[in-house]
Amino acid sequence: MSTQTATRLPPLPLGATARPALSVVVPAYNEQEVLPAFHARLVPVMEGIGLPWEVVYVNDGSRDGTLGVMLGLRAADARVSLVNLSRNFGKEIALTAGLDHAGADQAVVVIDADLQDPPEVIPDLVAAWQQGFDVAYARRRARLGETWLKKATAAGFYRVMKRIGGKVDLPADTGDFRLMSRRALDALLGLREQHRFMKGLFAWVGFPSTPVLYDRDPRAAGESSWNYWKLWNLSLEGITAFTVGPLKIATYLGLLTAIAALVYGVLIIIRTILYGNPVAGYPSLMAVVLFLGGVQLMTLGIIGEYLGRIFNETKRRPLYIVERHIPSETNQRQPMS
Repeated sequence: MSTQTATRLPPLPLGATARPALSVVVPAYNEQEVLPAFHARLVPVMEGIGLPWEVVYVNDGSRDGTLGVMLGLRAADARVSLVNLSRNFGKEIALTAGLDHAGADQAVVVIDADLQDPPEVIPDLVAAWQQGFDVAYARRRARLGETWLKKATAAGFYRVMKRIGGKVDLPADTGDFRLMSRRALDALLGLREQHRFMKGLFAWVGFPSTPVLYDRDPRAAGESSWNYWKLWNLSLEGITAFTVGPLKIATYLGLLTAIAALVYGVLIIIRTILYGNPVAGYPSLMAVVLFLGGVQLMTLGIIGEYLGRIFNETKRRPLYIVERHIPSETNQRQPMS
């Protein structure tokens, strides 16, 4: 159950309404170094758009002073909303928590706090939305400050998802940075599975969408918590959440192995009939045994990945627990009678 601290709120900015038109959702984990700079760049951008807005900061169980920084931002700016999770649930869940608490009645923007995604791109997303698109997603034209290995693995992942993703068209070179209309967001919030791959869920709900090209900047401060192991696990989430392709691959691999074994058995019978039965070599026997054992273990591992996800879904636990929620002042005011 969420709790709310009693605090004296600063006055509501001029032009604020009972409910913001736009919400900016910002999940954060150990981002104390960059959050003040992010907010300082976000405010003039959002004020320049000319619509009532709020920013929803989600603290995903940070171990540094991120929560204190967020509380300071909330004390200084009434348009700040704070969601503090009870522990670290991971970015995908933290992003979901922020979307759940977004109070905007028109559209929501999702952006990371590390300033790799420039807040100055948000007006372009809003312009695309005002043209009639429900989703405007930011597509990376350049990825500055990233290694060639990370770029290559990301490109490979998007190619794999495009081939085996079925009817879900995952846009290439696109992260979470995007704008969604209220009706697209409401459709997204109806998807409550435990294993969440938000890029895939964004694409799954559909609605008219358009890309907005931008150059991704290097990280402004701090270090990313996304190492290659976490990225690998995230890619597994994406693949297993939106396709049964790995199960089909395991089936076909088993079929090919069985056919190869059958052909090899026939050859052995023919050789025995024609040339007798010489003693088989130990190396070839070990190679066949290890190959078949490897195929079986890989197939069981693929089945286990899907079975584990089914097990987690059947427990029906809540996606997250909120330790504290302080809504923005713009989302607390009641309309004047």
